[in-house]
Formats: sequence, C-alpha cells, structure tokens
Amino acid sequence: MPAVAPLPPLSRPRRLNRLPHVLVCVIALGLGLAAMDELSNAYRLGFPLGTLSGFALGSAVALALWRPVPAWWLSLGATVVAAVVARAGLVDDVFGPGTRSGPDWPWSTPAIMAQAVVLFLLALRSPTRVSVGALSLTALATYVLQGLAGGPTRSGPSPTAVPLGGSPYQATGMSAMVVFAAVVIVGTALRGRRVARTQLVEQASLTEEERARRTVLEERSRIARELHDVVAHHMSVISIQAQVAPHLVENPTDELKENLAGIRQNALEALTELRRVLGVLRSENPEDPYGLGAGAGVAPDSPQPTLGRLDALVENTRAAGLDVTTEIAGEQLPLAPGVELSAYRIIQEALSNALRHAPGSAVKVELWHFPRGLQVRVVNSRPQYPAPPSPGAGHGLLGMRERVAMLGGTLVTSKTSCGGFAVAAFLPGNGAASADGSARTDDPLTGPRGDETS
Repeated sequence: MPAVAPLPPLSRPRRLNRLPHVLVCVIALGLGLAAMDELSNAYRLGFPLGTLSGFALGSAVALALWRPVPAWWLSLGATVVAAVVARAGLVDDVFGPGTRSGPDWPWSTPAIMAQAVVLFLLALRSPTRVSVGALSLTALATYVLQGLAGGPTRSGPSPTAVPLGGSPYQATGMSAMVVFAAVVIVGTALRGRRVARTQLVEQASLTEEERARRTVLEERSRIARELHDVVAHHMSVISIQAQVAPHLVENPTDELKENLAGIRQNALEALTELRRVLGVLRSENPEDPYGLGAGAGVAPDSPQPTLGRLDALVENTRAAGLDVTTEIAGEQLPLAPGVELSAYRIIQEALSNALRHAPGSAVKVELWHFPRGLQVRVVNSRPQYPAPPSPGAGHGLLGMRERVAMLGGTLVTSKTSCGGFAVAAFLPGNGAASADGSARTDDPLTGPRGDETS
C-alpha cells in the first residue's frame, strides 16, 4: 500500500511545526519501554521475546505516522504473538490467598494504548472502510483469543477452577474493544471534517478563479462594446466619404466610380455586421453601465465620450460631494479615439471609486500630454468620514488594467502616504506600445515635475 502523508505540521508557531510528530515519537518510546517491562515480567516472556514484542509495539506507533496500515498489522501481530506465548506460560501460575490476580490478557495496558494510537492515526489518515476493516479484524482476533481459545487456566482437579486467592488473568478484550471503537470513531470524524474543509477550500478557490475569469471577460466585453461604437463611427464616415468622393472630382472615370462604390458597399456591409454584434454586446442596463448612479451612463445610441466631456464629468462629481480640481499640461496633440475613450473611462472610474470609498475627500485630476502619448493621474486625499457599504462589484481597477493593457500602456495604483489613493496611467497616443516595450515616460505617481502625492 502506498505511504500515507504524515500528520500535518502546526502552522503556528513555526518553530514548533513538528511538535505533533515529536509527541507521537515520545509516546512510542514510552509505550515501547512499558511494553517491554510488562511482557518480560508479567507475561513471563523473558528478555528476548518480551523485548522484541515491546519494541515492535513502540515501533508500530512511530510507523503509524507514515504507514498506518503496516503499523496496525505490526501492533496486532506483536500483541497476538505475546498473548499466545503468555497463555502457555501462565498455565502453571499459582495464586495463593490474598495475592493479586493474574496479568491483563490478551491485551496488556501498553498494548491497548499502542493499538489505540495506531488505530487513531489509521482512522485519521486512511479512508473509513480501511479503519472499519482494521477495527473488525482486531475484534475478530480478540474474540478468537479470549472467546474461542480461552485465557490461561491453572492446573488442578478442574481446569476451570479458580481458587479463592485470585484469577488466572484479567480479561481485557471487551474494554480494549470499547477503547478501540472510540478512537476509530473520533479519528474518522476528524478525518471527515478535515476532508470536508479541504474540499470547501478547493471549491472556494475554483469559485474565485471562475469569478475572476468571468470578471475579466465582462470587462473585455464592455471595452469591446465601446470600441465597436468607435469603429462603427469610422465605418460610417468611410461610407459617406466614398459616396461623396465622385462629386468632388471633375469627370471621374468609370473605374474610380466603381472602386469608390465598392468601398462604400464594403463599409456598409461591415457597418451592418458591427451593429449586429453591437446589439449582442449591449449592457442590460445601458443607462448606468459604470455604476455611477442613474443617468450617469450613456444611452445605447449616444456617441462614446471623449476628453472633451471631461468638464461635465468633473461637474457631476462635484455635485455629488467631492472637491475635484483638474490640471492639464503639455501640447494637446491629436489622440486615437480609443485612447481618448480609455482615458475618459479611467478618470470616470477613479472618480467613482473616490465617491464610494473616500467620501468628502479632495480629488485632483491631472492630464499630461507628451509627444508619445497621454499620462493620466487621479489622486484623492484621506476620506473625511467612513465610507458606507459599496454596491459596486469591485471591477473598477480590473477594467482600468484591461483598458491600459489593450492600448499597450502602463497602470499604477497604490495607496498614498496620507491615507488616500492614486491611479496613474500612461496611454500611447496611437494606442500601441513603444518600440522598447515600455510606454511610460515618467514616474506615474510623482509626475514629470516631481510633485509629491497629494
């Protein structure tokens, strides 16, 4: 049978993590020495056999830490051999008046304790059917020894006669089985509890992984929905330009007209497919897709927001109770529509988080335009009063991370030294990472001027 994992170590304190194993080994040593003395003297097995049987019982207890089934066989075998040999040696014992009764048989006290520890570890580490089988075989061996073969009897006129001075032995079969059954029940219950807890932890881990995977897919679906709006707008522009282009050229050739007509037709077909996909990706609650409250979102047919609507977003946030200031630096170069949309959504989500988790705080929104892209930083101060329970799903930071990764940018989120929170992102102007794979030009938390976090 393959080895069973030993007892789990203690988690705390770490210096004593192997204490259970040490205790079992100490118990094994004590039971082995006690069994040697009991079997050598009371059972009259003599030095070689008594010492060997006691050593086998102690070794079985220690072995049960790793191989409980072989340990149980060793313990049971040593006990049976000792009981059979002792039965023959105790036949001629004579107990006079006033003397004590004979030794415990067939289970001596050290043997009971050793077998109980072995059965407990067996029930704790092995399946229930194995524990029940071991207990049943132990009961069968005890019944054969004590019930069928019978204990040692004294020679005399009557083989069953017992003089007044004492009895040939103290029957321990019934009491031993009661102890064994109790430890098997306790060990099986503890094992079942541990297995249930392990399965619960595994199920919780799988559930958390599935939740995280679903969250990522939801955020990507939302981002794809918004980008579909941007792409659909550009396809509409292409279709209109292809239709108007022949009228802007004097005497256009038939080949040019045919090519422009093909461009317009392909644009219209692509636009139709985009609208069909867009209908599938639409949110069930398009009025509030970002959890900022009723009316804060966009209608299904509204254009996607750009940084031109940043002032309106800031005013709405101020009306909700936050002190928001904005700062825009650098030459404002044209940005890709996806970059503007992502920058707007990152600021929107950061302000939403400040509303939820830092009520009454002061928020600073900074936009730095660089030749290679746009850097966004939103920093809020310590909240002025405790935040109420948030109804949000906790996907805000994940959505920011997905948007930035899609554009090949970088995102840094961290707590500030004053108890606030900072969100900083760099977005390449064309929506792609730089040639060296690093899109950030400055420290996103301190900024290009070395400002301290507010």
